[in-house]
Amino acid sequence: MTAAALVAALTTGCGAQEDGPDAVVRGFLDAWAAGDEAAAAGFTDEPAQTRAQLARLERELDITSARFDPQDPQGDEDGPTALVPFRASLGLRGAGTWTYGSSARVHKGEDGWRIRFERTLLHPGLGPRDHLVRKRLTPPRAGVLAADGSDLAPRSTVWAVSIWPAKLTDPDRAYAALGDPALGADIDTGALRKRVEAADPDRSVPVVTLRDAVYRSVRDTLTAVPGLQFRDSTRPLAAAARPLVGSVQPATAETLENAGRHAAPTDEVGATGLQYRYQKQLAGTPGAAVVVVDEATKEAGRTVYEHRPRAGAAVRTTLDPEVQKAAEAALSGFDGNASLVALRSATGEVLAVADTPADGGNRALTGRYAPGSTFKAVTAAALLDAGVSPDTDAPCPRTVTVNGQRFENQAEFELPTGTTFREDFAHSCNTGFIGMRDRLPAGALTTAAAKFGIGGPWQVGAAGFDGSVPEPSGPNDEAAAMIGQGRVEASPLVMASVAATVESGRFHQPVLVPAAVKEKHRAPGPGATVAKRLRELMRAVVTDGSGRALKDLPGAPAAKTGTAEYGDADPPRTHAWIIGFRDGVAFSVLLEDGGSGGKDAGPVAARFLRALD
Repeated sequence: MTAAALVAALTTGCGAQEDGPDAVVRGFLDAWAAGDEAAAAGFTDEPAQTRAQLARLERELDITSARFDPQDPQGDEDGPTALVPFRASLGLRGAGTWTYGSSARVHKGEDGWRIRFERTLLHPGLGPRDHLVRKRLTPPRAGVLAADGSDLAPRSTVWAVSIWPAKLTDPDRAYAALGDPALGADIDTGALRKRVEAADPDRSVPVVTLRDAVYRSVRDTLTAVPGLQFRDSTRPLAAAARPLVGSVQPATAETLENAGRHAAPTDEVGATGLQYRYQKQLAGTPGAAVVVVDEATKEAGRTVYEHRPRAGAAVRTTLDPEVQKAAEAALSGFDGNASLVALRSATGEVLAVADTPADGGNRALTGRYAPGSTFKAVTAAALLDAGVSPDTDAPCPRTVTVNGQRFENQAEFELPTGTTFREDFAHSCNTGFIGMRDRLPAGALTTAAAKFGIGGPWQVGAAGFDGSVPEPSGPNDEAAAMIGQGRVEASPLVMASVAATVESGRFHQPVLVPAAVKEKHRAPGPGATVAKRLRELMRAVVTDGSGRALKDLPGAPAAKTGTAEYGDADPPRTHAWIIGFRDGVAFSVLLEDGGSGGKDAGPVAARFLRALD
């Protein structure tokens, strides 16, 4: 059929009356390929049925392209019927190209040749009641692994709790049960009440998903409340480093975008942490199957096409399960926000990332805090570079005033006449350090921090904050920076890296997911001589100063404590810090609103190191 004849046929909605069966089939197939179901239907003896089935096929299979190759007719073209075979190639979105053979049965009537509509026209495997349905094939989700290959988030049972509004006969009792701190869910029951009151009485309102252990601990209380519903399922569930590894949830409107182009609401989608960051890698690529389904019974029959899914690839981290276990156990006794990071000093590999509460944020890597006196390790490096020695006289009065601003030592302690820089460092004397600020050239603290890699940027393989030590804006800002206050900020990861750099003598950028790190940040480190003196100073903190909580541990641990003020309260509230190293493992502990570095953070570090013995 010529192009003009095809246009005429499409316009009138009728098949070509004078052309032979092959021309009619070609016209039908050309219109189908062009996506014009109405025009294609015009070549058949049942236009309405044909048009509906073609539209259904395109919708069900998500067809993006169609190409057809008609063959020579079978039978006598001078007779009343003919069979015209053809090859179909259908492009399915995200599922390759499906190629198969079929045929069109053509008959000659008073108005010329027409294609007899039969479902076999669409595919030879269809019966009179059948249609084709696309089924999604989802590959198993790959794991987030520790350094030894163990899964940090094995598939585990969870319980989805929801409310059936029509059966909620005692709302106050239900909201009291759901607000129980034992759930660890922090549910806004006021907002939940409004959602339930506005919902369809017979439509479930989702509330929370609980780990199996939590659900079992509160099951008797919850199941006794009319209107609460429970459904169990499995999903990858972080068993260690929970804020870092993150969570997986069924896809929602909010998470579908991160799930990838071909995501469906039934998929498991990374919602937080590494599960979110590496969603596409972990999830792999879904496949599809085309299945014959009986319209009457809804039963699926044989599969006529399959595009296999591609499995996801695991994300391997550097976390050491034993070190991670020790870190989490060390924090378990603290009732508040706390973090512990451990590194291998010689390489920068991240061995442990622990945060409590476990369902909170990943403060260990992303937190922005004043590091307080733990930053004195960097300040000491700058002073040593400037010619100060451990035996240099360094008076430590109770307070010191800079440009009208009063600085003091914790609890306003003072050290006796003749105090040296080593003693100032060991006892964490703020006034002694601030009194030595004139020994530093302009920009010395920022330069020293850069030697420790602070400010990066770091490619770790996870979200993080790489620290910030800006140039002081004046004498007051400089005095605060000397003791890790003011505008100096760091994460627990950064301060663990400071300790690692002191122990190894070189900066090794921390790395958590090696395969994701294309280029490590490079920094020169403090230099061999300065690093050696820093190691001696940090050892003195343990033997003679504020780090005495580690004094009885084997292996000669070294440390630097810190008590960082924050907020506007009077007296100021404080975060408790301690950083240190022993036998190639560097660490950083932060207790938010935790009191004193030596008194409160020190015992946490001691528990951590003792667990590694």
